[in-house]
Amino acid sequence: MHGFQPKKRICVIGAGASGLAALKVISDTSHFKSSTWSVTAFESRESVGGIWSAAPPTSDPPLTPLYDSLTTNLPHPIMAFTSHSFPPSTSLFPPAKVVLDYLKSFAHRFDLLPLIRFNTTVTSAKWDNARWLVSTSTREILAFDHVIVANGHYRLPRIPNIPGVDHWLRTRKASHSAWYRSPQALGHKVLVVGGGPSGQDIAAEMRSCATTVIHSYTGATSEGDEHFKRVGRALRFYDDGRVLFEGDVVEDEIDYCILATGYKFDFPFFDSDVIRTEQVPSHSTLPSDLYNSTYHVFPLAKFIFPLQSHYPASTLAFMGLPFKVVPMPLVEAQAYTIVRVFSDPSSLNEQEEAQKVIARSQLLARQGASTSTEQAKIWLRFEGIEQWDYRDNLFAFAAQSGDCPAVKVRRWERTMYLGKKVLRDAWRDLESRGKAHEWVEGVGENGIEEWVEMMERLLKHAKEGEKSFLREASAT
Repeated sequence: MHGFQPKKRICVIGAGASGLAALKVISDTSHFKSSTWSVTAFESRESVGGIWSAAPPTSDPPLTPLYDSLTTNLPHPIMAFTSHSFPPSTSLFPPAKVVLDYLKSFAHRFDLLPLIRFNTTVTSAKWDNARWLVSTSTREILAFDHVIVANGHYRLPRIPNIPGVDHWLRTRKASHSAWYRSPQALGHKVLVVGGGPSGQDIAAEMRSCATTVIHSYTGATSEGDEHFKRVGRALRFYDDGRVLFEGDVVEDEIDYCILATGYKFDFPFFDSDVIRTEQVPSHSTLPSDLYNSTYHVFPLAKFIFPLQSHYPASTLAFMGLPFKVVPMPLVEAQAYTIVRVFSDPSSLNEQEEAQKVIARSQLLARQGASTSTEQAKIWLRFEGIEQWDYRDNLFAFAAQSGDCPAVKVRRWERTMYLGKKVLRDAWRDLESRGKAHEWVEGVGENGIEEWVEMMERLLKHAKEGEKSFLREASAT
């Protein structure tokens, strides 16, 4: 076998959850086991885990936005890969370190570490003469037939386009939440901008250090007291410490602002021949180029494969782009779909997929997103049952090859996802009273059904507690 070359060489960029899912699914194939396929992942850091691997905010931008108190905002039984559960007795909403250990155990269990080159950054990936030429920080240029992009999308901070905010950043009166790690003294009056999970957490935590915390986000109703206030969207930052919000609300003498305003999609290893980083001209007709608007990547078949004219769509795949979803099982489904398309490019009906992209644009337009920017911002946001249908459809597509089970989303997953806020609030209450461990001790030793039963009990417990609270309130 001296000089043997695999028929397909696959490059994976990143070894976070998405990259690990790709490696696991590829290494399970008969193609890989017979050495007709090879796969190599490149990870710029020293270990797996991506965003879940903590690091001090010393680089610009930081390697991860992970703050000290972060826990999952999903219960882990619905968050886990379908092929690997969290250990028995795990906290229902585990801290980041537990998630990192889970990803490490996934990599060890399925022997993925030998497939990963750590401390190696992909600096360039170019399509050249029917192959991808991948350059790395170790000054190598390697040829691959396929590239899977799994570099995550929580690295490059998105600074909102609000008049005056740049001055606050330059004068160090503001910073993005990517640099936040724990509450600290930043002044008497602190503003937190952003209504996502990070914004909610940081606004709550900063109350321990600031006399007044103002939490600003779109859709908020102005309310609160001298210690904590909610206000609407920020409209202007003034150099003298004032900020104007929706509804002509003005707050003055603000000492510091934390911008929990999200992140941009960023693919620094691609040049404009692969993807153009600019606004999409139109969503109603498909362009001949691939675009990164920084809010979305367009146009993609199945939200994975690039529909453009410069290289075969079946040679490049993007993982983990949709949001408002349960990410790990979703990228698992994407990995199975990618394997089918890599194995049989004809299985990807590009004409049919293009029509689906246009139909989505028309649907979003009917719902009120009439401009390219409006559509870009919500293109990858899955609403209602959309994420479940997407997962089921991907698994069904992959299963047509005969090499993948037709996994379907289970009813309890949908139920617990809908109840995730109730479950999290109830879990935090149990933690505050020192009773959380009693609820999970030994749970999971006999399978996932024990976790389902436990979550059902917790939902019932939360509803009974709410009824009791309402009875007491009405009595007073």
